[in-house]
Amino acid sequence: MDGAAQSISFQDLIDAVESLPLDDQSMLVELINKRIIEKRRGELVSEVEEAREAFRKGEVKRGTVEDLMNYLKD
Repeated sequence: MDGAAQSISFQDLIDAVESLPLDDQSMLVELINKRIIEKRRGELVSEVEEAREAFRKGEVKRGTVEDLMNYLKD
């Protein structure tokens, strides 16, 4: 985030969005939602890659729910 983006308060941002025409507000919401989805998708891809790497290295244990419960008791 650059300095200009950091200096605007959340309330100022809300006020700026509310001053936009309704169609522009709708387009902004749609754009933000798409960016959030893409960011979450990227995070999920990273998590899956980490899990696969851990599995490949043998750092992941497999078992039943009963095995997990027994492991947690120890």
